Amino acid sequence: MLAAKFFADKFDGGNTVVVGLLRGGIPVAYEIAAALKAPLDVALVRKIGAPNHEELAIGAIVDGKSPKVYFNDSIISRINIPSGYLERIKQIKLKEIREREKIYRSEGGKIDVSGKTAIIVDDGIATGASVSVVIEAVKEEKPAKIIVAVPVIAADTLKKLQKTVDKVVVLSAPEEFYAVGEFYNDFSQTTDDEVVDLLKKSQKKY
Repeated sequence: MLAAKFFADKFDGGNTVVVGLLRGGIPVAYEIAAALKAPLDVALVRKIGAPNHEELAIGAIVDGKSPKVYFNDSIISRINIPSGYLERIKQIKLKEIREREKIYRSEGGKIDVSGKTAIIVDDGIATGASVSVVIEAVKEEKPAKIIVAVPVIAADTLKKLQKTVDKVVVLSAPEEFYAVGEFYNDFSQTTDDEVVDLLKKSQKKY
């Protein structure tokens, strides 16, 4: 359905690269890339969790020409962050990203988006921490246009993102948004093997 919206808008898929966020964004991105006959790449992004409360995202980091880090200052100001934690966790997550790159890009390098339309895809967006750092990293590569595509996004986050990219393609933007998983019947975690398999399939097509 999300891919169909591009055709409904008469989107020209030529000179386009689809970039999926790890890991849940890759299956959605794969379908869009297949429909548009465009290459698929992966955004090597990791959420940064609060100390002793990993599921509470206080930021995110993505690797690229230079690592981009986003911290949610409003959340950080409300919790106790030990001295040195943010820099330490940043280095840990960056190391994780570079280890994962060896897995995901074992058969091909990063796809250049300069001068092209970059479609950044995730399976759902709550606070926008992860997608925001990916947007900043992609902007460094000087694409012609940046589009964010997502099945579901929090309404307030949608308003913020619309100011930072050329377009946001979305199926639903509810005002009440607690977690991405509540909008899926099956929200089981995408595995590394599934990500690698979809990337390989996409490479064979394009």
